[in-house]
Amino acid sequence: MEKKTYYVSLQGRSLLEDQGATGYEWEIRATPEEADTIRHMLEQIDEKEVSTFFAYTYPWPDSPEEDVNASYQSQVDELYRQIYKLGTEETREQLHRSLRISPGMVESEEV
Repeated sequence: MEKKTYYVSLQGRSLLEDQGATGYEWEIRATPEEADTIRHMLEQIDEKEVSTFFAYTYPWPDSPEEDVNASYQSQVDELYRQIYKLGTEETREQLHRSLRISPGMVESEEV
C-alpha cells in the first residue's frame, strides 16, 4: 500500500493529511492502516487523560498516582515510538534531540 504524508499533533490529539488545517508537531509517512493505528493511539491517550483527570478530581482515587501516571506515560511512549518509526528524517531528528529517541529504542521498545 502506498504511503502518504500525515501531520500528527499529540497536543491536539489529531492526525491530518492537510498540513495547513491546524498546528502539528510531527510529520510522518504512513499507509492508511498505519495512520489508523496512530489515530487509535491518540484516542486512547485522550481517553486515558480524561480518566486520569477524574481520578484526581475525586478524593478517593482507586489507583496510586504513580500507577495512573505510568499507564498514561506508557501509551505516550508507544506513540512516540510509532511516530519515530514512521517519521520523516526531520521528525526523527527532532525526536532524537528532544526525547533522545534512537532507532535502537524503537526496535527494543524502550523510550
